[in-house]
Amino acid sequence: MGNLQTPLFSHVLQKSYSTETEKKERFGAVVVGSGPSGLAVVGNLLEQKKGPVLWVDNAPLKLFGGGRLHKAYREVPSNTKVKFFTMFADALEPFRQITEDAATPNAYSHLKGLDQEKTCHIAEAANLGIMLGQGLGANKGVVKFLGKVQRASWSNDNNWDVKLTSPRGDRLPTLSASSDLLFLCTGSHPTRNGIPDRTAQGIFSLGLDTCLNPKILEVVLRGSIKKRSDSTGKLTIAVIGASHSAILVLRNIYNIATSPSKEFENIRIKWLTRHELRYAEERDGWIKRDNTGLKGEVATWAKNNLEPDTLPTSKVSQYLEKVKTSPETEKEDQDKHLQGCNHVVHAIGFTKNNLPVIERDGTALDITYDHETSGFADTEGKTIKGLYGAGIAFPERVVDPEGTTEYAVGLWKFMKYLKKVAPTIVGIRMLRLNRAPRFHPMSNMDAAVIITCGRQRYLASAILTEKSGKFYRQTNRLQKFSPTYN
Repeated sequence: MGNLQTPLFSHVLQKSYSTETEKKERFGAVVVGSGPSGLAVVGNLLEQKKGPVLWVDNAPLKLFGGGRLHKAYREVPSNTKVKFFTMFADALEPFRQITEDAATPNAYSHLKGLDQEKTCHIAEAANLGIMLGQGLGANKGVVKFLGKVQRASWSNDNNWDVKLTSPRGDRLPTLSASSDLLFLCTGSHPTRNGIPDRTAQGIFSLGLDTCLNPKILEVVLRGSIKKRSDSTGKLTIAVIGASHSAILVLRNIYNIATSPSKEFENIRIKWLTRHELRYAEERDGWIKRDNTGLKGEVATWAKNNLEPDTLPTSKVSQYLEKVKTSPETEKEDQDKHLQGCNHVVHAIGFTKNNLPVIERDGTALDITYDHETSGFADTEGKTIKGLYGAGIAFPERVVDPEGTTEYAVGLWKFMKYLKKVAPTIVGIRMLRLNRAPRFHPMSNMDAAVIITCGRQRYLASAILTEKSGKFYRQTNRLQKFSPTYN
């Protein structure tokens, strides 16, 4: 059986599969994906009193909250200041309860003890995510399931019908659950699509995840050297890209090549890039290239060693050759400059992981994400009720003061986005009842109404700010007003 942190499903599993009638456990929401964005979604749902929550992933239950940060990127230096990780933990009451009740020292207290204006390692952020994930259990209204969502079908009668499979699916039938909301926090992986296989030319690909972990990369390169007939000859590694990941790969390979053991001293690097390096720049109250520019210690290393005015005099130049390529002739450039290389690393971005099949009334849908509302639409532009997404696969679209559009990726950015949309998402579900809501204006607040739905009342309010005689909505809320009835 798929591992559960709580026996909430146990009575269903014991009974439902001994009969022909399938029984389903009912949840307020199902969250697919246990990385930082899934963690942020679960926390926001609990903050909005939208439970119980079924949290699904194929990661070990004790590692929920860590995601790929823990699995693949612990050795990566963060490009985010420490304060944004602690702000993530401080943003929600369910998270604050966990950090306040935890014995010290712990992942949160460790981060609080660091310089909040400096960066840290991803491992420290991953440890925080795991700590928060471990604190979200049955006592908080969260059920963790080790497995996958195979498909999810929406109907107006039953809302979401979610089919689950466990790692031992060959020994158990498909499990089912139903819910009002379905969140896809399914993450992404290094892009591999469209990358030509050059194995026949003797050029072997190195995975980006491998190259971002110096210890694993060293083992792989040692094995590659031993397999060569001339182990004293040069081993040339091509690195394609100029992103944060690409520059970190360059640094990792250089550090291995210059290690004191001299075991890897014959390694050489050929860096293929379309453009010059781009850096995040602090402006008055905002950051230019906040999501795409180099930051932190990687930016410092790049400025000191890879810029046109620093590379020629840097020790890095003894091991690295820079090759400028063009988008128009990229294939030809790569064919030319990869000749003689032994390995190639493509650090060219990330691709969404596969999604479960999404259906409406039994018909599979092609879905399109709305980067402003967190919702999805079908090919006809019709909103898919109760379906939402977050995280690196489904980030918020942001526009900076200069009009440049980017996609906001990072723990604190995920949290800000979800805190903005969660009240609306949960509020919509609250109002989808049989009886039409009645509005009762209130005059003693900036802008507020009491919304009566069935036998429950909710207070919907907005804080307004005045600019040049006009009022603008700053924040909005939807919360239970009182337990009074009609």
